[in-house]
Amino acid sequence: MERERWSSRVGFILAAAGSAIGLGNIWKFPYLVGENGGAAFILIYLISVALVGLPVVMAEILMGREAQRNPVGTFRILSRTGSPWVIVGYMGILAGFIILSYYNIIAGWSFGYFIEALRGAFSSISSPDDAARHFQLLSGNPLWTTLFHAIFMTFSMIIVYFGVKKGIEKAAKIMMPILFLLIIILVIRGVTLVGSKEGINYLVKVDFGKINGRTCLLALGQAFFSLSLGMGVLMTYGSYMSKDEDLPSSALNIVLLDTLVAILAGFMIFPALFAMRQEPNQGVALIFYILPVVFNTIPGGYLFRIIFFLLLSLAALTSTISLLEVITSFAVDELKASRKKAVIIIGIIVFLLGIPSGFSFNVLKDFKIFGMSFFNLFDFIAANILLPTGGILIAIFVGWYLGKRKAVEYVSQGAKNFPVILANIWIFLVKYVAPILILIVFLSCIGII
Repeated sequence: MERERWSSRVGFILAAAGSAIGLGNIWKFPYLVGENGGAAFILIYLISVALVGLPVVMAEILMGREAQRNPVGTFRILSRTGSPWVIVGYMGILAGFIILSYYNIIAGWSFGYFIEALRGAFSSISSPDDAARHFQLLSGNPLWTTLFHAIFMTFSMIIVYFGVKKGIEKAAKIMMPILFLLIIILVIRGVTLVGSKEGINYLVKVDFGKINGRTCLLALGQAFFSLSLGMGVLMTYGSYMSKDEDLPSSALNIVLLDTLVAILAGFMIFPALFAMRQEPNQGVALIFYILPVVFNTIPGGYLFRIIFFLLLSLAALTSTISLLEVITSFAVDELKASRKKAVIIIGIIVFLLGIPSGFSFNVLKDFKIFGMSFFNLFDFIAANILLPTGGILIAIFVGWYLGKRKAVEYVSQGAKNFPVILANIWIFLVKYVAPILILIVFLSCIGII
């Protein structure tokens, strides 16, 4: 069967950017900004994106485009027969299974909160403590959690079921413009509130005194994780590209869109927080504990709360479909399964695998493995071990195994405006800078530094 292709460059960019844009941009990035000095964190984040994010994005897409296969097939084709490099591809598939299983729980919460917002369930919440109790009531209900876990998994399966052009690309062309429209509406609402100026200044005025080792480490980690590196998503999406496409330009657009959403999320949230006299350093509680209170205190809060949780759900969906596609592509390429059959079977497996993570907040909250709940254990294995290891090995594979001549030749194919000096800078970053910086992230994740 002939491999599917993106029908347009715009479709690929939107789909790939959607895979990167997720809860990490709209939930995690703002709370990290709030906890680590505002504009100071953003500055280090942007530098990290340039030094690690963009080079590794290009490397991953390059590999998939050259091999025209899923992560396992890509490493098999680009390395020698019997080479152990194929293990890195299997790590990506394993990471996809694990991440999708627990990420879908949070995605389900987001959609559940969208439904709650429509119902007006937050109108009586007057304090973060009230919001916390409401969240604990919902997440502590195994039926509620499992229901929305199932609903969100079904959304992802339906889109991937219809393939690359009719499913993923078509969905991206609909969802991504809506996502940007919603976030712009919320940014305008935030920056026009009385008292929002302090929040804007917090995001644009760099206090260099707040830059320290921890700030740099967290910004570097966020730059790596927010772009969905190391798990084979961009490799898989790259495999549906034509070799005549301008890879460096496409990669740059993907990174710019992902970064833009993260920055806009800051302008969406912090002006409103400061206007309502809320502290910015709210940590992980920001989305589910603080914002429901903020929306109750601003004009039109009911409508803007609905818009926000719809936005959060769309961002999550663009990520879950990409994770499901990685595993589906593996089943189609390597196991010779039909796409439709693969999506149904994989979707059911991932749903069942996610149930223990969902129950980690209710019926299994006291059950621990190595001192961690199922949810935290899956997150630790995937985010702290598999992804950084995959990112390091991808950079080493392109920079050292393929080597400068092949890597530059592959990345330049189809690129009309990619000067030799930029190609040389890119391969230098992939060979030396990215592996070292990702290694630092890995050592930080496992608690060595």
